[in-house]
Amino acid sequence: MIVRMDHFTVMTDRLTETLDFYAMLGLTMGPRPDFGVGGAWLYVGDHPLLHIVETTRMPEPRRGALDHMAFFAQGFQAAAARITAAGLTYRVIRTPRPFSFWQLFLLDPNGVEVELDFAADEAPPPDWKTRAGLGDR
Repeated sequence: MIVRMDHFTVMTDRLTETLDFYAMLGLTMGPRPDFGVGGAWLYVGDHPLLHIVETTRMPEPRRGALDHMAFFAQGFQAAAARITAAGLTYRVIRTPRPFSFWQLFLLDPNGVEVELDFAADEAPPPDWKTRAGLGDR
């Protein structure tokens, strides 16, 4: 039945911060239908992967139980440097063998946890061990 992930939707009362955050991670803004509310569609290539919907007030109660969203990424050291330069914190996990790929976790401006997965053969940032572990969410 399911053939691929189509998109995620993030509600935000911090549109500019949210767009800047995902642009830092390499998503680009593209065409979006006029829904009559503010927002953006953020693309990977020609696919609108992340839908951002602007609101003046976050819904109460908050909807859903999405734990996190994960993206496969490239350029582990460069991504870590960009995130650090933006003043954001992150944590790093190395998955157990035989997989051994890298996972970097950080929060978007709305408190959504974002995971960036990197190939096992990518070089980690030099300080990755100080950022290792599950830590607090």
